[in-house]
Amino acid sequence: MGNKVLFITGAAIGIGHETCKLFGQKGYTVAFNDFNKENGENAVKILKGMGIEASFFQGDVTSEDCVNDIVSQVIEKYGRIDVLINNAGGLGGRSSIEEMTSDFYNRVMNLNMTSAFYVTRACVPHMKKIAEEVGDAAIINITSIAAYNGAGPGASIYAVSKAGILAFTKAMAKELISFNIRVNAISPGTIDTAFHSATAPEIVESWRKGIPAQRLGKPNEVSNVMYFLASDMASYLVGEVIQINGGQMMD
Repeated sequence: MGNKVLFITGAAIGIGHETCKLFGQKGYTVAFNDFNKENGENAVKILKGMGIEASFFQGDVTSEDCVNDIVSQVIEKYGRIDVLINNAGGLGGRSSIEEMTSDFYNRVMNLNMTSAFYVTRACVPHMKKIAEEVGDAAIINITSIAAYNGAGPGASIYAVSKAGILAFTKAMAKELISFNIRVNAISPGTIDTAFHSATAPEIVESWRKGIPAQRLGKPNEVSNVMYFLASDMASYLVGEVIQINGGQMMD
């Protein structure tokens, strides 16, 4: 049947790109999305330079039509999706509740929560087919430590959107396990990526001091866990959320 196919959103840089590289090195064909065309084209060159079969699908996953079109393109090209990772997301900026505009609220919710709904809905029919044929498929969502602690100043709606992902993961896990699709999530803490580039260095340093491991996480320390969740090693994990935060929060 050919290689298994990973489809991952928001994956031109950072954790997503590291995940593409890891899955590709493990024998997966990689189909990845990103909004930024330049970053995506650079990322696909890197992956192909590593000998990985990879394709970049540019587009905005907060658009329902765009998502449906991208998933159709992935299926047309590769014929299957074995693993879906809803990686697209972001802080979207910071705003107090009294100053928050409706546009800001909707933008953050769409980026983190609605996009995962659109992508999952579009992929599930194809994943059901492949799971019936090979016996297993996996969806991995990305929540955040913010879903548990309410996030930092001005990031309340980011926390709300990631809490939504937490509930969405558990609901989809119950709904899809009877079709041999396992749904789980990871919850990263403070990872050393461009995500925090807009945050003052002294604030990031204060975060580091509050982490028992006394350092920020590395992108590959997140991608390794995602590969584990997609693998047979996690065949009995359903609706689980794995914290990756150096002891910053334990549940």
